[in-house]
Amino acid sequence: MVKSMTGYGRGQAIVGTKDVTVEIRSVNHRFFEFSAKMPRAYSYLEEKLKAYVKTAISRGKVDVCVTVASAEGSAATQVKVNRELARSYVNALHAIADELQIKDDVAVSQLARFPDIFTVTKAADNEEETWQAVQQAAEEAVANFIQMRQAEGEKMEQDLLGHLKLVEDYVKQVETLAPKTVEHYHARLMAKLQEILGNKTLDQQRIVTEAAIFADRIAVSEEMVRLGSHIRQFRDILNSQEPMGRKLDFLVQEFNREANTIGSKAQDVEIAKIVVEMKSEIEKIREQIQNIE
Repeated sequence: MVKSMTGYGRGQAIVGTKDVTVEIRSVNHRFFEFSAKMPRAYSYLEEKLKAYVKTAISRGKVDVCVTVASAEGSAATQVKVNRELARSYVNALHAIADELQIKDDVAVSQLARFPDIFTVTKAADNEEETWQAVQQAAEEAVANFIQMRQAEGEKMEQDLLGHLKLVEDYVKQVETLAPKTVEHYHARLMAKLQEILGNKTLDQQRIVTEAAIFADRIAVSEEMVRLGSHIRQFRDILNSQEPMGRKLDFLVQEFNREANTIGSKAQDVEIAKIVVEMKSEIEKIREQIQNIE
């Protein structure tokens, strides 16, 4: 199954006091590269998250964003009041009002201006609960991410098969033309010798030998067989369930090697034109597989 290296997935989970959202994005890369953006207080989860994501993604530059909030109704932050200190402030304010004979209008809003009356504490983090929420959100994100990759991969597979079919057609055309190249050479050789020698007797055995040497020099049958084998192998890899990008990349290099050899050996204008078109399709395949996991 073909999977694109680009994709996006999002997941959310609420476990206990934690409301976690995980987003995954990826682009092309030769290897697996992971980076995570999350609150500093939860940075201890990065290695666990990386290990989990790597079980589902083998290649690509993967960026993960994790946001952690308090679930509705949870008391993640608590405010404590130093009542004794507040009472002292109130008494001091009353005393000032009496002493200075001013209006005694002490109110709660005035006490709020004294920050040392209040102590804000954050509830201790439950690491196991947090990881459970992150993992559940990551599972949903990864599932959506893979679904998108597969949808893109299906389109890419159809495109690859179209180009591969054209390469296969060009191979068949070369197979048809290759034997005729020797026949044309034999005819041109006979005509040239007749022109040079006139009515003199031609050495037929020498002509046959010369044509055989030429045929051996331009023979591309081995290259055609190997290229056909590579095409079948390419299709088999596309049908496999394993990551295939690197295998296909190597195989396309072999495509190019055989096509170049055919082009250099086959001394025929028509075959040369076909090889140019063949190499053009192979290049399109090479560009496309750079996007495959």
